[in-house]
Amino acid sequence: MNGSTLVRLAAAGVVLAGVCAPAAHAAPADRLEITEGGTPDHPRVYSGAGQQVSGIDVDADWVVVDGFTLTNPSAPGVELEGDHVTLQNTTITEPHGGDGDGIRFFGDYLTIRHNTVSGTSNRNGHADCLQTFASDTRPSNHVRIEDNRCEKIDNTCLMAEGPNDGEGDGKGHSTDFVIKDNDCETLKASQTLMFEDVQRATITGNTFAAGPDHAIGLAIGSTGAHVDGNHADPAIPCEVGIDSSSRPGYTGPEPTCEP
Repeated sequence: MNGSTLVRLAAAGVVLAGVCAPAAHAAPADRLEITEGGTPDHPRVYSGAGQQVSGIDVDADWVVVDGFTLTNPSAPGVELEGDHVTLQNTTITEPHGGDGDGIRFFGDYLTIRHNTVSGTSNRNGHADCLQTFASDTRPSNHVRIEDNRCEKIDNTCLMAEGPNDGEGDGKGHSTDFVIKDNDCETLKASQTLMFEDVQRATITGNTFAAGPDHAIGLAIGSTGAHVDGNHADPAIPCEVGIDSSSRPGYTGPEPTCEP
């Protein structure tokens, strides 16, 4: 097969653009397990075309996951682990079980764009739209989160924790996050976006709905953050909360509260 060949995964209703036999396994209502990636010249594209699956797990590099529908999946609805992985055009509704998260991600050069996550519930934990951490998992670097919708989220729209936040394993760093042009609705958490030990976060062009005490929290050495051009609902009293350890290199609106 050449790079333009499309292989249909009959069991999963998934179209694979790739160069050899797929490593993705799912029946129509099962969780999609992706364990085979591509190359820099030919990333492996798994295209759902709206196909319903009960969850997605990626453990591979150079992968694009495009256009799936997840209704009431086991949480996290999607878990990404690898380098150069993209998740796009996917809808996740009311994940359940575990902490109730919509998307978890771990790795370098990750892109999460044009997705919708709705209806996460704190009944079993702290249900975030997106989460990453570095305890028994790898830290994340060079992450782009863009043009997503997080609707009716009980906890944060993004909880990002590095390896040196006091709960991590202390190995490596989490750096270079771009959070751009997302719509975020947080119902119960104190903040919409929370960073702990994540350096060089750029947070721009996002819309924050009413609900939390503050829109953005920067804590535990989350230095070098750049905040610009976001719209926070007037009912949110503080756009940026920051602690003293995260002040170095910060640029943006004057922080007026703690993280």
